[in-house]
Order: sequence, then C-alpha cells, then structure tokens
Amino acid sequence: MPAPGVCLNILSERNLKDGQGSPINPERFLDQDFHQLKRFCLKERLRFRDNLFPPEMKSIGFGPLKREELWKVVWKRPHELVPNPVYIVQGTSRFDFLQGRLGNCWFLASVGALTFQKRIMKQVIQDEQNFTVDYAGIFHFKFWRFGSWVDVVIDDKLPTIDGRLVFVQSKTPNEFWPALLEKAYAKVCGSYADMDAGNISEALMDFTGGPHVTIKLSEASDKLWDTMRRASQSEYLMGCGTPGGQAGLIQNNVLPNGLVEMHAYTVTGVTEVVWRGRPVKLVRIFNPWGQGEWNRDWSDRSPLWEFVRPEDQKHKVVLDNGEFWMSMEDFCKNFSDVDVCCSDVNVLAGSHSSSWKTEVHKGQWVTGTTAGGCPNDLESFSKNPQFRVTLKETVEDPRDEGSPNLLVSLIQKSHKRNRHLATNFHIGFNIYEVPAHLKDQREKFPASFFRNTRFVGKNEAFINAREIMEFFRFKAGEYLIVPSTFQPNEASSFLLTVYSKTEAVIEDSSGYGITRTKMIPRDTDDSFQLFLQYADKYGEVDAEQLQKLLNENLYAGHSQKTTGFSLDLCKSMVALMDLSVTGRLSEFECLRLWKRAVFLKDIFYGMDVSHTGSLSLNELRNALKASGFVLSDSMLNLMALRYGDAGGEITLENFVVLILRMDCMAKTFKRLAAGGRNMMLGENEWMHLTMYS
Repeated sequence: MPAPGVCLNILSERNLKDGQGSPINPERFLDQDFHQLKRFCLKERLRFRDNLFPPEMKSIGFGPLKREELWKVVWKRPHELVPNPVYIVQGTSRFDFLQGRLGNCWFLASVGALTFQKRIMKQVIQDEQNFTVDYAGIFHFKFWRFGSWVDVVIDDKLPTIDGRLVFVQSKTPNEFWPALLEKAYAKVCGSYADMDAGNISEALMDFTGGPHVTIKLSEASDKLWDTMRRASQSEYLMGCGTPGGQAGLIQNNVLPNGLVEMHAYTVTGVTEVVWRGRPVKLVRIFNPWGQGEWNRDWSDRSPLWEFVRPEDQKHKVVLDNGEFWMSMEDFCKNFSDVDVCCSDVNVLAGSHSSSWKTEVHKGQWVTGTTAGGCPNDLESFSKNPQFRVTLKETVEDPRDEGSPNLLVSLIQKSHKRNRHLATNFHIGFNIYEVPAHLKDQREKFPASFFRNTRFVGKNEAFINAREIMEFFRFKAGEYLIVPSTFQPNEASSFLLTVYSKTEAVIEDSSGYGITRTKMIPRDTDDSFQLFLQYADKYGEVDAEQLQKLLNENLYAGHSQKTTGFSLDLCKSMVALMDLSVTGRLSEFECLRLWKRAVFLKDIFYGMDVSHTGSLSLNELRNALKASGFVLSDSMLNLMALRYGDAGGEITLENFVVLILRMDCMAKTFKRLAAGGRNMMLGENEWMHLTMYS
C-alpha cells in the first residue's frame, strides 16, 4: 500500500525546498525510478514492461481507433519491427516524423518547435538513450508539469496494426524517438486517446516550464512583429492555430488556400525580405502532418520570390514538406492566435537587459472553504486563497521605464488522472494594494477590505484555459493577489507564479498550519454527577458507556441531525483523553472530556446561523476561531475533507472530535518537541502515537 496523499504532499514540499523538481533533479512520475528499474532489468536480463502504462487496450483508450481495430493492435518493441532500430538518426528535426491516427497536431506542432532548441530538446528526450549499449527496453523523458519537472518512465512496446505503427512514425523507418516521446506524453495524459485534441500552448509549457503568452491575432498590436522577432532570436518555442470548423468537432477540412481548419502549426522563423525595394515581413510556418502547405502569396512557388534581393533568395525552398512562408498580414488574417513560450521574460515584456526573479506558490480552491468565486459576491470572494506580494525598490535600465515590471501567471490543475476527464474552469485574479495601516495584518483580509479597496490590476477576463497571465507595472510596495474561479465552489488546484524585475516576496495570507489563540476550558475538580450513572463497578467508562453518556445528555435542548456519536468516534475520544492508556476513562478524564464537549456544543449551535443542526464549511472557520484555533487555508481544506460529509456539512459529533484531536495533537507536538520546532521520534514511538491517538 502506498503512503497516504498527505504524507506524499509533505514530502513533495520538502523536496521542492531541497531543489527537487528542477531539470537536473526531477520528481519521479508515478514514483517510478528509471535508474533503479533499469539496473534491475539488466541484472535479471529482462526487458522492462511498464505495469503503470501497460501495453494493453486501456493505454490506447477509446476514440482514436474503431472498436474492431483495437482488437487488431499488437504491441511490439522496435527490434521486432526493424532489424536495426536507432533512437535518433543524424540529429532531431521537425521533418523527422509524420502524424499518425491521433488528433494530436497540437502536440506534434510543439515537438516541431522543440527541435529548434537543442538544449531544451536534449533535456526532454535524453538523447544518450539507445537500443544497443545496456538496452533493457526502458526509456525515460522529462516534462514540466504544474511547477515541477518530472521524469517519465516507459517501456518501448509500441502499438501496431499489421506491423505498422498506429500513431506518430518517423520518415526514417528505423528511427524511434518521435514514437517513444509520444508514448511518454500519452502516459502523462492518461492514454493515447487523452491526447486527442488540445491547445499547442499546453505542450509548449510542458516542454519548457517557461512563461507563455497567447496573442489573439485579431486583436494584435503593432508590437506583435517585434515580439515574434525577439522570440526568434532567443530560446523560444512558438506555435499558432487556424480558426473555423464546427464547435466541438475536428474535421480538418483543407481550405482552397492550402491551410487546414482548426489545426495547430509551428512557427519556425520570421524574417524581413526586400521585395522591389520595399521591406516585407514574413513568417515561416510548419504543418506537423509533414505535408500540405499554404499556396498563396510567398508560398514555395509564388512568383513574388522572383523580385526579392539575391541575398533573400535563400529563404525560398520548393519542397512539399509541410513548411512554407507567408506575409505577416496574411498570417494575421488566416490564423486565430499565436503562442509564444520563452525562457527569457524580457522577450515577452519587451524590456531589455533586466534580470527577472521568480516566486511560485501552490494552492487549492476547495468547495465550501476556499472556492469563493469572483468578486460579484465579495463575502464569498474573500474566502479565496490570498497571497501577499512585497515588491522592493530596484534600479532599472532607463530604456525600460515604461515597460512592465511584473508578470502574474495562474495555472489551474485538475485532480483527474486522465486529461479528457479534467475540467478547466473560468479562472482569473485581482490585485489590490495593501494600505499602510494594514501592512501588519497577517490573517486573511475580510470582505470589508474588498468593499473599501479598489483593485489596481486584474487579468483581462475570466478565461476557460489552463493558464492565464498578465503583465503589470507597479511601484514598490505591498500587494494582495486573489486568484479565483468565476463561479464559487469549483474545486481545483492551482499554481500562482510571480515574475518580477525587482526582488519579490510572496506568502500565503492565510498563514501556515494551526495557530492557537486561547485555551479551551480549564480542568477542575468538580464532581461529575453524570459519571456515576454510566461508570462500571471499577469507576471507569469505556467507549460504549461514553457513547450512551454523550448521546443521552449532550443534545439536550437542541435538534439532533444525525444518529449521534458512533462507537468508533467514542473510541477515538477515549484514546485522546486516556492518560493511563487503559482504553477506559477515569472520573477525572471523563470530566475533562465532558466539559470540552459542552463548551464545543455551545459554540457549534451558536455558529449554526442557518439552524440546520450542522455547520456549513463556511461556518466552520468561525466555529474553529471561537474554539481557539485559527487555521490556514491548506489545513482548513484538509479538515473539511476529513470531517465534512458529502454535502459539505459537519455534524456536532464530528466537530467535537475535530477540536479534541487538534488540541491533543498540538499539545503532543509541543511536549515531544520540548519547545523546539522539530520533533524526533523512533519508528516504535511514532507507531504508538499515531495508531492509538
């Protein structure tokens, strides 16, 4: 059995602080260690078979192939297809591959862009792999996924029908890097079918991890050409897409001008030629099909090439290889958008020699607690995660005085394993300047703050996309960024990234963990009359007797929404309050429990403003505060998931156990840590503590 998710999340956060998740120290995707698996296979003289993405029908999925064709699929290793398989033949190129029976032109267009950047390409495909030296049928690739680089392991069994590869294939029959790269990305997406249809920006980001911008060509400014030119001179990946087609259907109709409707292309170059003494801006485009080209002005056989300067003739290439030139004007008319992904923020910002710094924070929108929705309802909006950003003074290049100094990126991450099951919500963010008199406040800002404070920046609109980003120019100071979905109660994880020319410090305004603001009622030596009615002859109560005591007396005068305290909950409370570790409570221990339960009952019903006999998750935060605890958003989310029911409601009995356990665990840590911030426990001590308490 794997470790629980909370444990893995803690380890992940620790690993990120230690530098894991970088290109040179990636996380292990699905916890598979490539080097360990390969050593084992070599030692045992085995060919690796990936049980987490097996050569079976489920790894293909339904959609790309008809049902009767799926039964014809045979998974074969490269040496079963050709006598001398080679990973890479004479380097990688956009002309190496042809799209297969999968609508993943968005992915292959990104691969075409990737081949231009040898450093990034090498990082993704691990070009030292081969089919000869220490071959064990195992390969690995690196992708950037939501804030971290991950190392993805696959076997080299590929789906074939009648001895031919079903999906992407190389123009050179014995070259296999395109097919293996596609398989690794299919594993990340969940299946081959999960790669069907997408946006080129998704793969561009997964190949680079760099900032990305989508520019709608119908709204493009005069700066578009300058941005594309600067990108082409930097370490960039650039792609574009055509409009058209029926919504929800991908028909790939070829238009009379040679372009394909609703199709992704790679931007492979920009240049300026002189035609009859006049400068003309040109864009070079690549069709990932490996064929099919634009046939109008500046195409391969366009007569316009006859009238350019001799030094510009080098750009003319008459080959039906899917690559062509067109004018910037025709590009903007015939394509809907262009996606630019650069490692250098200056390219996107239009600034010069500035050095940009990056701060990243992960968060969650959880139904009922932190999924507050947009500012249309400020009371709900204030529940969203809030991030304080401090921008410090900096010395800028004088040429950059009017250019942006801040880039905010928000990426949403679905909890679904399969890409096609993921739901992208309409997301956005608002930015507020923190007034001087509130700079010492460390808790979340309430709705009243947003009623009295106007935003100083926001994204253009709430967009149904994986990522949104905006540039800003702000003076030094403190700001509050509030990321949100448009509708409340839309659950998702997110990644907030702030790029700044100056040093920026970003922190979660909800704090971290648990803060105790006051003690719950003190223990006294009062006699406990109820105890005698339920105690056994030894003057103790066990879990069953405690269950009767609480269910018959605690609810007096109040409505009872559930059947009361279960035996399992009562066993938990006995374990929490049992000082002698006997599984039974003495009169003193039972008194301590009873006083706390009565105190928490009064808080519970006092905070139940809706009079439903249970607490909504929004009411829970106030009830926790009244009990003496202020929780960070991340901790509140965990408590809501653990103690709330399917409808997001918390009953009295679950509330009592939640507070008792939280109080007990806080005291346990304080005592075992002996006043320090760290605790050292042996395995036996840890097991005793966690398995009983």
